[in-house]
Amino acid sequence: MAQAYFFFWRLVLLTCLFSPLTASAGIIVNPDVEGHSISITSLRNIYTLRQTLWPNHQPIVVFVLPDDHPAHVAFAKEKLGLYPYRLRQTWDRMSFSGMASAPIQVKDENEMRARVRATPGAIGYTSKDMVYDGIKTLRLE
Repeated sequence: MAQAYFFFWRLVLLTCLFSPLTASAGIIVNPDVEGHSISITSLRNIYTLRQTLWPNHQPIVVFVLPDDHPAHVAFAKEKLGLYPYRLRQTWDRMSFSGMASAPIQVKDENEMRARVRATPGAIGYTSKDMVYDGIKTLRLE
């Protein structure tokens, strides 16, 4: 009985520790991007390089974190429903065939926020869904 009790509380603690990263990931865009929400389909199309223009015909500039970054792994799995290695395969295939340019990789979330803020039409993500100066956060619908 004591072992079951210990296991239960250990599971609760682990869930609490790791849930905020996946549950609160934020989708950020440059303030000039129109709208306040994005569909899951559009988000997946943007990150698989199938959608390259915003609805107003402005080019989309996609920023990503390194493949092994915890926020990237959480974003890929939770928001896109894809494993990071599948995203990488898609990007490689699209860029090597000349059909699209691979996303621009940044080193960390600070650089992600700075580049999205400074780049018209940019989209990126962070580990926390919060408000940042000079950046718009999109709601996932």
